[in-house]
Amino acid sequence: MKIRIGKKDCITDCKGVHVGHETLYEKISEKDTVCTGVTAILPHGEDLFENKVRAASYVINGYGKTTGLIQVEELGLIESPIMLTNTFSVGPVLEGTLQYMLDKNKSIGDETSSLNIIVGECNDSYLNSMRIPSITPEHALRALKKASRNKSEEGALGAGKGMICYSYKSGIGTASNVVSLGEKEFTFGALILSNFGKAEEARFTKLKPSKAENPDGSIMIVLATDAPLSSRQLKRIAKRAGVGLSYTGSYYAHGSGDIVIAFSTANPYKHGNEELYDQANFIREDHPIFNSFFQATANCVERAILSSLKNAETTLGRKGRKIKRIPN
Repeated sequence: MKIRIGKKDCITDCKGVHVGHETLYEKISEKDTVCTGVTAILPHGEDLFENKVRAASYVINGYGKTTGLIQVEELGLIESPIMLTNTFSVGPVLEGTLQYMLDKNKSIGDETSSLNIIVGECNDSYLNSMRIPSITPEHALRALKKASRNKSEEGALGAGKGMICYSYKSGIGTASNVVSLGEKEFTFGALILSNFGKAEEARFTKLKPSKAENPDGSIMIVLATDAPLSSRQLKRIAKRAGVGLSYTGSYYAHGSGDIVIAFSTANPYKHGNEELYDQANFIREDHPIFNSFFQATANCVERAILSSLKNAETTLGRKGRKIKRIPN
């Protein structure tokens, strides 16, 4: 087995995956600044409700406010885009995503069942005036409409506009690895929203301690693969995201919401199929390649976190606060 970096080094290296961002940044008074946004991850560009993907979630530390993960845990399927935003904007982002899905599929909630929408969050209130309801359903729609197969932008944009990691400016980061066995290749990608840690905890470099009294923070980790894996196997993959997180120095602080969502674009699950049996091929877990899958996942998460820092620019936020970009 060999592991190499993907062509774009991005979650969109996984066939079908789309990413889009909508960024809000405006100084509205001496005290308040809007410094936030929305990020959309689509497992594929078709009707997600009709062509669900096999999935799992894993809570490393549960200080978070997500929607939709109960059903993912129960059924092992994702049927909506995965949306990321700030803590107080989960509601409007869910509403906008609902409208997007209803426009895509006229049968939802009428001729067929209801819809499970996934929204994850991190707290950007150190830089963003989060008490001001700046994000609307329209911003979620814009992020979804911008979603593409291109390499995702990284750093302080979309949901990552107001985020901080290891006391320096961070935000969105992404990375990918390709695991090869002979002529067979399987892609693993990660997109993360990093918002955790203090400078003195970083393992990858020596950083000056910061006086910023930001909360313990959080991280949202979205994993994608084209390897044919079941929801139970994807749960095992999701657990390895914590390895990559710890490589950078995180110890999963008390107030940190560290949440992983993993999906496979292989073996889509057709909605409303009346066949008695669900037939699909999955990779055997006792095959040596599974260890390479674990390694690729951990490596992707680590590099995505570092990329979220490397690509973020110094940002001014509310109350005149400034978070600098990480030193080169």
